[in-house]
Amino acid sequence: MLEVYGMPRTRTTRVIWALEELGIEYQYHLIDLFKGEGQAPAYLKLNPFGKVPVLVDGELLLSESAAICAYLGDKFPESELVPRPGTADRAKYDQWSYFVLTELEQPLWTAFKHRFLYPPGKRVPAILELIPLDFGRAATVLAKGLNGREFLVGDRFTLVDVLAAHTLIWARALKIPHGQAALEDYEQRICSRPAYARTREREAKEAGGK
Repeated sequence: MLEVYGMPRTRTTRVIWALEELGIEYQYHLIDLFKGEGQAPAYLKLNPFGKVPVLVDGELLLSESAAICAYLGDKFPESELVPRPGTADRAKYDQWSYFVLTELEQPLWTAFKHRFLYPPGKRVPAILELIPLDFGRAATVLAKGLNGREFLVGDRFTLVDVLAAHTLIWARALKIPHGQAALEDYEQRICSRPAYARTREREAKEAGGK
């Protein structure tokens, strides 16, 4: 059985969402980062960086949410949640995956660190003034990439839509606007999927049982 080490309301959500879309069984191991469990010696053997999520599939240990999603799609190709390697759709899938991580998400992570993560004396308020600008630019590119379509790649839902929608959810939680009506519709559409509802239920269960 696939095992996921993670924490609700983090990038782990993307992996749980992917697994729920696949409809396969998995075991969830809660790693409470607020209690320092990410730095426990046993966990650092799984991920020396101490972050979540980590997927365990037999002898394979895999971190980084986008890489895990791509692996799951390739492992279960019949799902068509990730386009086949070597196709134009796969090239676009990879393009948007990297864009979400390096451009769309990056300002949000910076904002999170300077609002909450860094010690107060290390936070730089001036950086926060640039976050809406940087995020807005990336969101504009994402909206243009949709170009009126329902999904980012081809004419069907793929796991890159999970990556993008989850990042938009994060922006909304941080109250960082993007000003793109098309992305508001896109986020609502992707988050209306039954698998996302199951993801929220599973995360609530895990959080309640900690």
